[in-house]
Amino acid sequence: MFFRDSLRRLAERNGVSGWARNTADGTVEAVFEGDPDAVDRLVSFARTGPSDAQVEAVDVSEEEPEGLGGFSVS
Repeated sequence: MFFRDSLRRLAERNGVSGWARNTADGTVEAVFEGDPDAVDRLVSFARTGPSDAQVEAVDVSEEEPEGLGGFSVS
């Protein structure tokens, strides 16, 4: 949960809404909504993660905002 919780804390500090969850294959999937610069900061963080994370790849795709509120982790 450390990677996802780190995303949550950074999202909250930057006013970004969305969510992060583990998938069945062990990867992390996340959605970010907010100011483009703030979202870019989260994507940049996701590329490296916290110090103990092993990030192999980050795929980014843009979608229409859903109007999410807050940031949840599951």
